[in-house]
Amino acid sequence: KLATQWLIAKDANNDGLIEGNQHNTLDTDWFGPVAWLSGLYLAALAAAAEMADEIGDAEFSRECRGILETGRKNLVAQLFDGEYFINKPDPKHLDAINSGTGCEIDQVFGQSWAFQIGLPRVLPEPETLSALKSLWRYNFSPNVGPYREIYKPGRWYAQAGEAGLLMCSFPRGDWDYAQAKGKGPEWAAGYFNECMNGFEHQVAGHMIREGMLLEGLAVERALHDRYHASRRNPWNEIECGDHYARSMASYGVFLAACGFEYHGPKQHIGFAPKLSPENFKCAFTSAVGWGSFVQKVESGKQNAEITMRWGKLKLKTIALESPAENSVLVSLGKKVLAAKTVRNGKQVLLTLGKPVEIEAGESLVIAISHSS
Repeated sequence: KLATQWLIAKDANNDGLIEGNQHNTLDTDWFGPVAWLSGLYLAALAAAAEMADEIGDAEFSRECRGILETGRKNLVAQLFDGEYFINKPDPKHLDAINSGTGCEIDQVFGQSWAFQIGLPRVLPEPETLSALKSLWRYNFSPNVGPYREIYKPGRWYAQAGEAGLLMCSFPRGDWDYAQAKGKGPEWAAGYFNECMNGFEHQVAGHMIREGMLLEGLAVERALHDRYHASRRNPWNEIECGDHYARSMASYGVFLAACGFEYHGPKQHIGFAPKLSPENFKCAFTSAVGWGSFVQKVESGKQNAEITMRWGKLKLKTIALESPAENSVLVSLGKKVLAAKTVRNGKQVLLTLGKPVEIEAGESLVIAISHSS
């Protein structure tokens, strides 16, 4: 709560946009409303509101949600340019580094993070999808060499002949690298021209979550090829240093491909495979166990199986994606379990009559018969 209150204090007028000095992972202070930083602020407000609800702090929950709703509107009204989200540099700090109207890689990071931890949308879908498509259009290159020949500052994590998603491009005529640099140090401004693994993984996972499967997998393939053993060490995705932690964002791509969701206290788990949902298998982790999920769809039937390999899993609700359902049968071992279903778009939410605990070696089986 104290951490969130510190952020709210940075947002002096509670409009959901932070405008003062904003130190960030690109190692300098940025000024003015910055889409990616304020987007993360909105995601933080959503998370804080959920936590406040959990412990019964209704007043703080209302405060966070109020600022969140105002910020969602202001982010679009002030920083969405019709194609992607931009930043508005503070006229009093034009010497500071700022991507301005550049197409910056983390511009919708707040929504990506919200997806990963099971929060409702914090950024509106149409504008978010447009921003991701802009990153694909303006920042992804199957060969970054020609771009880097012009924009030389920065480290060459992707060499000529290699593909990558650039940190920032400048497709607008009113802003370029020289303006973005301001009087900031060349080493920090040079980040704009780089391909940094952790950022690329984050965008790839978000693209997959939003249905841009081909684009997300293309970004991941570029990273895979750059770190093929014939080129570099596949166990060390160098970003700022060896074994840099941000490349662990690759796990978010795995979660996105699984469409995984989990809430331990609510005894909830869900899967919405984005990759070959008709024949899918993945591992998953829970609070006190881990196991595998298998889904097969054929001849009008959808069969899903949750198997615990270690530990245990308590369940009350299970969410799956299904085009339609005529009947649903849930069983644990030889025991058939009572369950009710509620449809929300493509998602089917199954609520068990009584919570169950799946032990190691046991499988919960869900058989869905699709209506014609």
